[in-house]
Amino acid sequence: MTKEQERDELHRAIWQIANDLRGSVDGWDFKSYVLGILFYRFISENLTSFINQEERRAGNEGFDYCLLSDNEAEFGREDTVKEKGFYILPSELFKNVRAKAKNDANLNETLSTIFKNIENSAKGTNSEDDLKGLFDDIDVNSNKLGATVIRRNEKLVKIIDAIGDLKLGDYQNNSIDAFGDAYEFLMTMYASTAGKSGGEFFTPQEVSELLAEIAINGKTQVNKVYDPACGSGSLLLKFAKALGKENVRQGFFGQEVNITTYNLCRINMFLHNINYEKFDIAHGDTLIDPKHWDDEPFDAIVSNPPYSIKWEGDSNPILINDPRFSPAGILAPKSKADLAFTMHMLNWLSTAGTAAIVEFPGVLYRGGAEQKIRKYLIDNNYIDTVIQLPPDLFFGTTIATCIIVLKKSKADNSILFIDASAEFVRGGNKNKLGDKNRAKILDAHFKRTDDDFFARLVKNSDVALNNYNISVSSYVTPEDTREEIDIKKLNEEIAGIVKRQNELRKAIDGIVADLEGGNQ
Repeated sequence: MTKEQERDELHRAIWQIANDLRGSVDGWDFKSYVLGILFYRFISENLTSFINQEERRAGNEGFDYCLLSDNEAEFGREDTVKEKGFYILPSELFKNVRAKAKNDANLNETLSTIFKNIENSAKGTNSEDDLKGLFDDIDVNSNKLGATVIRRNEKLVKIIDAIGDLKLGDYQNNSIDAFGDAYEFLMTMYASTAGKSGGEFFTPQEVSELLAEIAINGKTQVNKVYDPACGSGSLLLKFAKALGKENVRQGFFGQEVNITTYNLCRINMFLHNINYEKFDIAHGDTLIDPKHWDDEPFDAIVSNPPYSIKWEGDSNPILINDPRFSPAGILAPKSKADLAFTMHMLNWLSTAGTAAIVEFPGVLYRGGAEQKIRKYLIDNNYIDTVIQLPPDLFFGTTIATCIIVLKKSKADNSILFIDASAEFVRGGNKNKLGDKNRAKILDAHFKRTDDDFFARLVKNSDVALNNYNISVSSYVTPEDTREEIDIKKLNEEIAGIVKRQNELRKAIDGIVADLEGGNQ
C-alpha cells in the first residue's frame, strides 16, 4: 500500500468515527475526547513497544509487557520513566482497558484514575512539567457525554472501540506518521467546522510547510525552533518533517496562552514521537511573561500569532524598558499587539537565523506607533521579505494575510515583495496553497530578483520615501489581463456594421414596398 493509500484509508476511518459519534457533544468539544483517547492509545503502544524491544534485545524473546502483572511491572518503573518520561502499568494500558471496557460499570472512573496515574508517574522527575495536566480536557464525568453514568460509559466505549479499530499498526513500521497524521486530520476536520475558534488552534498544513521552508533557509539542521504563539504545535512540527527531528538538535520550544491548546500542543509532540526532553512547551502570555529567556536565541522562528489582539502596551510602564521592545523606542498600540509579537521574535532570533511570521495586513501600512516600529525594522535592515498570501486560507477567516520574513544578517539593503495573492487552488470550501504555488513563492524568495507582476526587490531607502509602507500592492503591479483594443480598427468595424445595417434596411424596405404594391 502506498503512503497516499495508507493516509486516505486512515482519513476515511477517522471521518467515519466523527460521523458515528456526532450528536450530543459539539464537534470542537468532542475533539478533546477523540484526540485524548488517541493519545492514550499512542503512549500505551509506544511504551509497550519500547519495553518489549529492550527485553527482547536482552534475550527475552517471547516477552510481552501487556501480559505482565502490575506487581512484576513495578520493577522497571524508575528506569523507564527516566527514558520515556512516564509509566503505565500493564492493567492500565489502552489494549487491556479496551478489552474490559464494555463490562466495566465504572469505566469513567477507571479512565480518570488511569489518566491521573500516568501524570503522577512523572512527578519529581525531569518530565513532570511535560506530563502535568495533559488529560485535563478529557472530562470523563462531563454531562456532555451523557446525562447518566451509564450513558457516559456507553459513549466512552464507542470512542475507545473506534480509536482501537483505527489501523495504525506498529507505529515504528508505518510508512506514514500514522498517529501524528491522524491528529492533524482530526484538527483540520474540526477546525474547518468550528468557525473562528478553529483558526485559533490550527494553521493549515501547507501554510505551515511554507513558513518552515522559509525559516530553514536551505539549512540541513538548526539548533532549535521556536513559536511564541504555538497553538497546537503544527508549525513547530513541520520542522520535524522538513529536516528530521534529529536535525533540530536542541529541540522544539513554544509558548501558548490558552490552556486547552497548550495541552493539545504537548499531546501533539508525543503523538509525533518527539520525546519529552526534546520539547519545551510553556503556558502563559508570551508578551507579558515569556518563559524561555534562558533558551534564546533561536535559529528558526515561525509563528501565526493572534491578529490585532489587545495587550497591556503603554499602560504597563515596565514594558517600554523591556529589551524586546525598547529598541524601537515605542510600544505597539494597546489595541493591536501584532508588532509586539514581531519585536519579541526579532529579539530572540539568532544572528544567522530566520523568522517567518504570518501577519494581519494592517501592520504593513497603518500609521502611528506601528509606522514607527516599521521604521525601526527597515532602518536597521531587519525585514527581508514581505509575501502577500491569497484570501480564505485560514479556518475562521477569509482575510488575505501576509508573511513578514525577518533576518539580522542580510546581504543587501533591500526588501523583496512577493504578490502571491493569486497563488492558490480551491479545495472544498477553502483556498489552499498547492505544491506548485508554494514552489513558486519559495523560488522567488530565494532568488531575490524582480519578476514582472510577481516579485520586486526594493531598496530600503525607497521604502522609507514611501512613509515606510510595506504593503505588497504598493510595489508589485498586478498584470493587466484586459484585452488590448485597437480603437481605429474597432471604429472601422463599427462603420462597416452600420453600413451593412443600412443596406439591409433598404433591401427590407424594398421588399415591403413590393409586397404592398402587389396586394393593391
